[in-house]
Amino acid sequence: MKRHSVKAGTAEAPELWVGVNFWSRSGGPRMWVNYDAAIVREELATMRDHGMTVTRSFLYWPDTMPTPDALDDQVMANVDDFLDAHTELGMTTIPTFLVGHMSGENWDPAWRDGRDIFEDVWFVARQAWYIRNVVERIGAHSAIRAWLLTNEIPIYAHWQTRGVGTPASSVISWAQLLIDAIRAGGSQLPVSIGDGAWGVEVTGSDNGFRVRDIVGLVDFLGPHVYRMETDQVRQHLTAGFICELLDFGGQPVVLEEFGLTSDYVSEENAAHYYRQLLHNSLLAGSTGWLAWNNTDYDAIEEQAPYVHHPFELHFGLVDRHGRPKAQAVEMKRFAELLERLDVVHTRRPDAHAAIIVSSFLEAQYPFTEPRDATMVFETARQAYVASREADLPVALVRELDGLPSDAKLLILPSTKQLLATSWTRLRELADAGATVYASHFVGEHANQRGSWWPNVDETFGVTKQSRYGLIEPIVEDVLRARFPTGFGDIAAGEVLEFVVGGNENSRSFLPVVPTDAEVIAVDGHDRPVLLRRRVGTGQLILSTYPLEYMAAVTPASNPEPTHRLYSALAVESGIVPEVRVEDPRVLVSELVRADGARLIWFVSQSAEPLSVKPTLASGALFNGDSVADLVVIDPFGVVVLEYRN
Repeated sequence: MKRHSVKAGTAEAPELWVGVNFWSRSGGPRMWVNYDAAIVREELATMRDHGMTVTRSFLYWPDTMPTPDALDDQVMANVDDFLDAHTELGMTTIPTFLVGHMSGENWDPAWRDGRDIFEDVWFVARQAWYIRNVVERIGAHSAIRAWLLTNEIPIYAHWQTRGVGTPASSVISWAQLLIDAIRAGGSQLPVSIGDGAWGVEVTGSDNGFRVRDIVGLVDFLGPHVYRMETDQVRQHLTAGFICELLDFGGQPVVLEEFGLTSDYVSEENAAHYYRQLLHNSLLAGSTGWLAWNNTDYDAIEEQAPYVHHPFELHFGLVDRHGRPKAQAVEMKRFAELLERLDVVHTRRPDAHAAIIVSSFLEAQYPFTEPRDATMVFETARQAYVASREADLPVALVRELDGLPSDAKLLILPSTKQLLATSWTRLRELADAGATVYASHFVGEHANQRGSWWPNVDETFGVTKQSRYGLIEPIVEDVLRARFPTGFGDIAAGEVLEFVVGGNENSRSFLPVVPTDAEVIAVDGHDRPVLLRRRVGTGQLILSTYPLEYMAAVTPASNPEPTHRLYSALAVESGIVPEVRVEDPRVLVSELVRADGARLIWFVSQSAEPLSVKPTLASGALFNGDSVADLVVIDPFGVVVLEYRN
């Protein structure tokens, strides 16, 4: 299976964008009316000197368009100077037009008068007029790299719900009209929405900005990721997981916003966070990284939004004294590594294992619960974490797009709902030689509680012993799964210990008696935990416990033993990673360069230094011209070596 590796730019001239979201400390969102050309050039030079050559800039809407039919001449003159400064420094920028939301505040143009953003014909026409006229004025400037329509407009539309409930038909029509305005203004540069990629295909909540609709209009997709988590490994991998989920239409994925406030975290841990997000999103297919943001804003603390959201003062890569923070140094190191290794000419190798993403994440089927959708994200992400800990390259496969015929291993992680036709297809794939693994899950709520799996007994060769309307509770706090015989690379007699999590509905297992299946693992009461039914030239593997779900809802759970199970499933499927390590705290991934060089990333999830000895299928790892038998990694560090065989 091909994995997403599309770069910005063109196939003939691919690009990696390393940069920053930019407001000058001279005014923050009001920088255009408090413009200081010298300060702007100083700030831009600092970014450039730390490897960031692309900015995302913002035309604060109330100042740029003070009346429905006029642009402010002084603001636009300052924008001209801002663009000239980029050219002087060898940088480019991505202007953002409709900036009515920023950092905890919404601002309307004085003349909006409560009009609907997407459906009021007059107001949409004024937006289009504004964009076309800005593009006519500045669109030919060499400093402009691309365009963004908005900044997080779902929050501007309705901040309490992040726009959930906005009609998708109105959104796509509005977006088409505004993109047409850019083209009418004379620019053919790349464009995207700037909505944060918070559509139903990622979040499970429909805010009208459906990625499947938008992808045909835009030239790249731009996730904004600021998630709060209860597990550090999930925290480090979530941005990458979201980039994986945005594999739509062959469009590049640019991590358009990410970052943190220094008020929440030590500088050392801020650097670790930046390093992890940069490398893990690169390995997940991202082609751009625009950090939030360039500088701190202590000098304007009395100005909204900073006066009431003071933590927003300190998202900067540079502090109030002009000192680059450790995270700025991480951006520089990352940019230098991309250049040194010629990463722009790399691709991700093909995968033979797939994690199935249930269509219940995005399809909004009738008479289903919202939590069923969001739980698909949680369990699929935990499966992604486990696959990374197993050093197993995987593709995320959306059920709505069909199940692949070229996967050797298909993973269905703690899934309550799947289409009936998909179960038929999975049985066909197993019969044709694939390994299909599914873990049973009844959901978190009591409405039609149970796994909506048809023909469980026939599919997995068991007789289920469950009772209507009741669950079979997991009483113990730790599931000890014992393997009576060997399975994959799990030895006979080995015991894997899984922490049990969940609520009064979900903390349950499926009681079964095998009929046409062999028992692979049992719990402390000798009840089946894993069973295998061989069919045709393949096999169907059932987990009676929701392993991925239990880990997903347990704080600080990773690494946990599901990675061992996935490794065993891979072995059983004939998939053996050519480079791997035994320690699940070190994640191994590969990029293949156009000249054939194989670059291997070792990304540590440990707060302590680690030394690991990789297991290789053949050949050797090289650091320059020296063979590297051991990989020594700093806390939360990254090492990149070349694999030659």
